Amino acid sequence: MIEIDVLRHDRALTVVRADNIPDAVDLCNALSAGGIRTVELTFTTPDVLHHVNRAASAAESTNVVLGVGTVMTGEQARAAIDAGARFLVTPGIRTEVAMVATANSIPVFLGAATPTEVAIAVDLGSVAVKIFPARALGPAYLTDLRGPYPDIELLPSGGINAANARAFLAAGALAVCAGTSIVPPASIAAGNWSDITDRAKQFVAALTPADSHVSRSLLERP
Repeated sequence: MIEIDVLRHDRALTVVRADNIPDAVDLCNALSAGGIRTVELTFTTPDVLHHVNRAASAAESTNVVLGVGTVMTGEQARAAIDAGARFLVTPGIRTEVAMVATANSIPVFLGAATPTEVAIAVDLGSVAVKIFPARALGPAYLTDLRGPYPDIELLPSGGINAANARAFLAAGALAVCAGTSIVPPASIAAGNWSDITDRAKQFVAALTPADSHVSRSLLERP
């Protein structure tokens, strides 16, 4: 599944929450240039499906895997898929969203905070389970979850930044979700794409220890 392969390689997903996105294609280009190719636009952004449709149409040129988050209903899930979303994300357990996603062979990342919710998410078909709120729970919580759930992919979200991201990866996260530390609403509204690219590069650099010789060359385009 290319969506998971890209996420596993880059180890980062950017969650975009903004009242105004002047150009979603330019935004995706800026993030991809910074090394983050998995991008989540959310239903908290006005007219988000318009932005998804535009960015999805240019996905091949931007080299981005585009998804939609804060999906709360089956109707929203269907609309997001129709607009071109390649994955869906929820803040919590949303059974109807999971049903629509799996019926359409679209990866879904259901949100969970407890061991019971993690198990429910997996039973509903969650490809990876979003652990939210990650900052409040802490990296050690992921380590504890991986005791009974060693084979479940965990995706921490909420309060992740360059200072704490590596700790979540070390605790066994598939990847980390980062928001305003990479895509500040003010930078998006101003179309300051170079700032966003720089922030993405800095974030990606922070994920790898300074003494690591692991190659970070990009995968082939999805």
